[in-house]
Amino acid sequence: MEPRNQTSASEFILLGLSENPEQETLLFALFLCMYVVTVVGNLLIILAISSDSHLHTPMYFFLANLSLVDFCLATNTVPKMLVNIQIKSKSISYPCCLTQMYFFHFFGIMDSVLIAVMAYDRFVAICHPLHYTTIMSPRLCGLLAGGPWVFSYFISLTHILLMVRLVFCGNNKIPHYFCDLTPLLRLSCNDASVNKIFVLIVAGMVIATPFICILASYARIIVAIMKVPSAGGRKKAFSTCSSHLSVVALFYGNTIGVYLCPSSVCTAVKEKASAVMYTVVTPMLNPFIYSLRNRDLKGALRKLVNRKITSSS
Repeated sequence: MEPRNQTSASEFILLGLSENPEQETLLFALFLCMYVVTVVGNLLIILAISSDSHLHTPMYFFLANLSLVDFCLATNTVPKMLVNIQIKSKSISYPCCLTQMYFFHFFGIMDSVLIAVMAYDRFVAICHPLHYTTIMSPRLCGLLAGGPWVFSYFISLTHILLMVRLVFCGNNKIPHYFCDLTPLLRLSCNDASVNKIFVLIVAGMVIATPFICILASYARIIVAIMKVPSAGGRKKAFSTCSSHLSVVALFYGNTIGVYLCPSSVCTAVKEKASAVMYTVVTPMLNPFIYSLRNRDLKGALRKLVNRKITSSS
């Protein structure tokens, strides 16, 4: 194999979501609004949880971590797309492409594992309420929150180390709005079978396994809820879980469609649509999903906003 600096592309062209100038103007306005809502919503959740001592519990600790990861996931992809539309340039250098890919997978893996951790937290709270504080100790919460950061770091780094082995000597156009593994592997001029196998292994570890664990947790949760004698108790328990289940459906429904879908079925259009759902739509909706049915969080957000208004007046 020839050295990469002689044969490999020095930059890629991100074709984006549309090549129609009129559509791009509409997409710019739409995604700018969605990104602003994502940033404000997730930062408000983090500030509300950190400023209210009543919310210093495992459930809200994990939610604050999820909000931080969602903010970072959207920030990794959306601003670059908006800049490309604004300056009418779709190029991205090879190092920047790998950097964006690294952080996309880092925060994507974090998202997946944290959602599974939150399901475990709900399982312990509902199925073992008397032992909840003992089981969900500060030490375990620290491990459950910190472990995914370490795990994501090594998995994402491995993806990049495998990617730098590849040569991109032909077409450098990526039919996507950010640098992702699957579209890039299709552009490789040499054998990418090791990369593809690793993608499947990682997809099994960080998508399929957490998803199965979540399903198992909620199967146990539903059984436990059905044993609650009062209708009010059952309603409250279901209400606590419904927000998390909505996020599970949104996130895993789309990631499974991209990374565990046969290449003969997945098209560039489907990949982009699914990517928009879990990199833009889900991070934007999460703050609303978690706060609308949560009195404690709504109360903390109200206090935070009132405090800011009072201090500024």
